[in-house]
Amino acid sequence: MDKVVVRSRNPSETLRLGRQIGRLLRPGDVVALSGELGAGKTLMIKGLAEGAGVKKSVYVSSPSFTLIHEYSGPIPFYHMDFFRLGEEDLLALGVEDYMEGQGITAIEWAERACFLLPKERLEIHIQYAGPKTRLIEIIPQGKRYEGLVQTLSSQIARGSLEPSLE
Repeated sequence: MDKVVVRSRNPSETLRLGRQIGRLLRPGDVVALSGELGAGKTLMIKGLAEGAGVKKSVYVSSPSFTLIHEYSGPIPFYHMDFFRLGEEDLLALGVEDYMEGQGITAIEWAERACFLLPKERLEIHIQYAGPKTRLIEIIPQGKRYEGLVQTLSSQIARGSLEPSLE
């Protein structure tokens, strides 16, 4: 499976899609998000955290200045933001330790760290398609994520999600 593209008509649908994906995540998974400033990456990650079982997901916010937020849940959830970081900064942080651990790692501005990302990961690209509308591409990199995207695609086709499959 190549990818799934979902049209989200509003922030609630983006959050709901994030929750659905979050329910499919497992220990060691890495989700790499990209998109313009304000496209909805943090909102998507809030949904991922909720779906993965983070109880206080209401507090999920962009770690632009703290760089990494850690949330507890059935599986540790790590939220990273690489917007302000260069290659040397990323290497010094040791973020690969998180990505190789037993938590779920979700990264905003992941394209800034392609050299650090594991070969197998789930990529989510969010694009503006209108004032509140977004096109969300969910792209698997590796067998684990191909299966995840296949499951997600089946759920969407069965109507388990409100956003329409494009």
